[in-house]
Amino acid sequence: MSTTITSLPSLPVAELGVIGGSGFYELLTDAQRIVLDTPYGEPSDAITVGEVGGRQVAFLPRHGRGHAVPPHRINYRANLWALRRLGVRQILAPCAVGSLRPELGPGSVVVPDQLVDRTSGRIQTFYEEGAVHVSFADPYCADGREAVLKAAASTGTEARDGGTMVVVEGPRFSTRAESQWFTAAGWSIVNMTGHPEAVLARELGICYTSVALVTDHDAGIDAAGSVAQDEVFKVFAANTERLRALILEALGGMPRQRDCRCAGALDGMTLPDAFTDLVVPRS
Repeated sequence: MSTTITSLPSLPVAELGVIGGSGFYELLTDAQRIVLDTPYGEPSDAITVGEVGGRQVAFLPRHGRGHAVPPHRINYRANLWALRRLGVRQILAPCAVGSLRPELGPGSVVVPDQLVDRTSGRIQTFYEEGAVHVSFADPYCADGREAVLKAAASTGTEARDGGTMVVVEGPRFSTRAESQWFTAAGWSIVNMTGHPEAVLARELGICYTSVALVTDHDAGIDAAGSVAQDEVFKVFAANTERLRALILEALGGMPRQRDCRCAGALDGMTLPDAFTDLVVPRS
């Protein structure tokens, strides 16, 4: 059972956040639904807030319930702003990916440590005035990655530690030549939503960790086959409960004290006035 709030409750509401990907539209039960607007418009959906292991967690379906929003039309800035406005400081981001490696078959879990942006035309920053150049050399939170890998071991889930996720514009899948190019470059998985989500989180001082579920081999791996949407959704659905268990376990292991580099990403920077109440650098 859930209740819906349309006005902003007392803050902070939640310290941890989860942005669910394709096929991952619910996480929490007996949760409170919060409907927010932002300076960037509406998020993909209402945000549900509930308790996991004694900690408050906010969940947002990236595509909206029922997958109403395609990857290139997601309002990434609104999504991240809304979660940060509710108090979220650490985000786990499960997503569906294609594999660029023969050994990573459907059902594999990858915790990437690098990202390559091959999108086009997406707004990828909050900071449109002043000099705010945020470090993004390591796009994912080291402490968040460690928590996910420990949760994987605890739940009996085999997870690949590290790998590069290349993010394409979508909504189409890659051509065979593009896929072969990505593989030749040494990248591991391909996805449509990991950017600008990760960099926008960093710009708000939020720790961000991607948890990738392989749903298919991309077109460059299988010379005879190609990616099909129905197969992608089928594989994700078959693994949703396993992924949900992993995310819930990982949330319980997220550090309560943030000592990672992303926590201080905005230290010493002069931010535009609109951000001073939302993001407070540590120094």
